[in-house]
Amino acid sequence: MLHIDLSTAARALRAGGCVVYPTETFFALGALATEAAALARVVAIKARPATKPLPLLVGEMGQLAGVLREGFLDGPLGADFEALAARFWPGPLSLVVPCREDLPVLVKDARGYVSLRFTPHPAAAALCRLAGGAVVATSANVSGFPPAATLETLDPAVVAAADGVVAAGPAPGGGQASTVAGLAGGRRLAIFREGATPLAALRAAGYEPCAP
Repeated sequence: MLHIDLSTAARALRAGGCVVYPTETFFALGALATEAAALARVVAIKARPATKPLPLLVGEMGQLAGVLREGFLDGPLGADFEALAARFWPGPLSLVVPCREDLPVLVKDARGYVSLRFTPHPAAAALCRLAGGAVVATSANVSGFPPAATLETLDPAVVAAADGVVAAGPAPGGGQASTVAGLAGGRRLAIFREGATPLAALRAAGYEPCAP
């Protein structure tokens, strides 16, 4: 297992590579959101369906401009997005939002939407900042197998296919993956996956979870 520091990992991402790195929940396999060839490599390593969009994370709010569709924040759902981000970010809440048209197809669905969160993990956030943009945050495992919260449980095949493993602390917390929600308007949230952000917390913030 090739351990690399954050600076080396960021250089690898900027060069079109992919790395394994820790997040607040599990180890992730990442590439820059703008690098189409690297995204295809992530999909191949995981044996993940290409029709299943790769989720993204950012390390600071200033990186949202590189992901969000122009004009989204000024639209009818912009206020809900900003209120949820202020309340739950950084944290394990992924919001499904319209993204820039120039982002590669592997990160967005047929509507042009992407799953996005602001990570609270210091190493993952630093990696995004050093790499200069949003980074893919799909779990570092072959699709259908359990995600890894420790270095020892990482799949050797995934590790061997990546350009290195960031072992900077703290270790992932394990438990549940992030909650994934879409903005449905009227302070309603379409829940695509219930996870580490409880639905009760979303209700307490004034949002009503509903079926997608």
